[in-house]
Amino acid sequence: MTDAMLTDAFLYDFRSDNVAGAAPEVVNALAAAAVGSADPYGLDPLTASVTRRLSALFEAEVTVFPVATGTAANALALSALVPPYGAVYCHQESHINVDECGAPEMATGGAKLVPLAGEGGKLTPAALTAALAGAGIGVVHRVQPAALSLTQATEAGTVYRPQEVAALSDVAHAHGMAVHMDGARFANALARLGCAPAEVTWKAGVDVLSLGGTKGGCLAAEAVVFFNPALAEDFGFRRKRAGHLVSKGRFLSAQLDAWLADDLWLRLARHANAMADRLSQGLAVLPGAELAYPVEANEIFVRLPAAVADGLEAAGYRFYRWEGDLLRLVTAFDTPQAVVNSFLKIAKDLSEKA
Repeated sequence: MTDAMLTDAFLYDFRSDNVAGAAPEVVNALAAAAVGSADPYGLDPLTASVTRRLSALFEAEVTVFPVATGTAANALALSALVPPYGAVYCHQESHINVDECGAPEMATGGAKLVPLAGEGGKLTPAALTAALAGAGIGVVHRVQPAALSLTQATEAGTVYRPQEVAALSDVAHAHGMAVHMDGARFANALARLGCAPAEVTWKAGVDVLSLGGTKGGCLAAEAVVFFNPALAEDFGFRRKRAGHLVSKGRFLSAQLDAWLADDLWLRLARHANAMADRLSQGLAVLPGAELAYPVEANEIFVRLPAAVADGLEAAGYRFYRWEGDLLRLVTAFDTPQAVVNSFLKIAKDLSEKA
């Protein structure tokens, strides 16, 4: 992107990373997959390749089911863990609680979501333990604890460390619960942590991961990754019944296969995180600016003076006004540094005039 493109009329969208396009490598892989024929319904070589890649990445033999949406990944994953009379414990701001339009309840046949509070989008072992103490375990009148769902990275843009995941998983497993991880931005979390994928998933007690590719550079591709094969025994039927067994499954897998190859997924996530760092650091020094949470992935929650926020919108930038004076800005795998620099320059100019 050239400086000439960065005019007052230029519109850049920081509302979410799902407004971004797709990585060229992913698009090229789709074009290649469109040539010739392949077995349908996930019986193709590309789907087998995705399973091999993920097994190598996670240092374990995993069972993988590609789907097209994060909603399907989360809802169907939970359906494999939770009976209709079960309860899923999650953060009150989690996507499954706020933004899935009842899909987890539908897929599980009516299981109840139990939202818990937690600073910075995170749950704590103490909060989970307290909630379970009053859950009425064994009482026929009460839903029974069946699963814990963690979001990585969280809805506040923070990241669970491996030891935090392990501590929460220990509480859940001690109460006979399975552990699900909503990894819509798992790549961003992993890029920040710098640890092996296994360390923050199955080695920390996670039983199933909803691995998101769409926000990270794919067009529409997610993967439900089971670390416990026994939990996946009937998942194929669940996916089919829900209408998420794609006939030409190779087009989902072609995206994931290219995204995972040669660490592309992490390189793209590192860029998004780096742009978030640059943006948040530049905003934090403005008079009256305040970061609401640590910036640990690619989401920024910041309070800015009204004149600055209004001026940035008038200049052509889009972002969410979350609540009151709190703004959310999200960087993506393809966010240009020049755009970040221009945004910060305008913000600084507006701040000096305010």
